[in-house]
Amino acid sequence: RMSRHAQQLRDHDINPCVEETDASRKCMDDNNYNKNMCTDYFLKYKSCRKFWHNVMMQRRRNGIKPEMPSAEERKKMLESMG
Repeated sequence: RMSRHAQQLRDHDINPCVEETDASRKCMDDNNYNKNMCTDYFLKYKSCRKFWHNVMMQRRRNGIKPEMPSAEERKKMLESMG
């Protein structure tokens, strides 16, 4: 059974970077935990976190709830950006 924190990390409505997390983990597994082989995955994860953190901070400043858009809302936001 997963801890509550682990479940939240798997929840697409809470964590916008589940796919990037999984890709990084898979890369590490596939490359015998050689971090140098997975730099691109780490950068994608870091960019994802930074982007959604900025969105969250902006929403917080504007008093928008929830601060993290739902998975469906995020998808629409990304599509509107192209």
